[in-house]
Amino acid sequence: MATAAFQQVEARRGLQTFASDDDRRRLTGAAVKAVLRLVDAWDGSNAEGAALLGVSESTWDRMKAGTWDGTLSQDQLTRASALIGLFKGLHLLFADDMADRWPKLANTAPVFDRLSPVQAMIAGGIPRMLETRQYIDALRGGL
Repeated sequence: MATAAFQQVEARRGLQTFASDDDRRRLTGAAVKAVLRLVDAWDGSNAEGAALLGVSESTWDRMKAGTWDGTLSQDQLTRASALIGLFKGLHLLFADDMADRWPKLANTAPVFDRLSPVQAMIAGGIPRMLETRQYIDALRGGL
């Protein structure tokens, strides 16, 4: 766990590390709602949504039902942040429904190795999620 001094330095630099319990509690509700919506927009299954966020399927079910009252971990908030950024980037890149279809389409780009981006992100975890977001940002000319 990050020390208080480290957290203060990161906060002064304007970096969000999701290390603080208070930050995680404050951000969890919005992050869960956003990820639920984007997985639904991508026509994702419960298993895919749970795997992308890094929670069990039973926890995902409680999140969908609005009965989960937990706090996301630092890793889970990092996953949510990457997914939300990817969702936004896709909607900036594509002016039609391709933004929501793209994550489930097989992709020949090296980062995906012929898997769909969703499959690649589930298999590759946070590093692949960040690579996927960077890939879309680069396509948009944002890097």
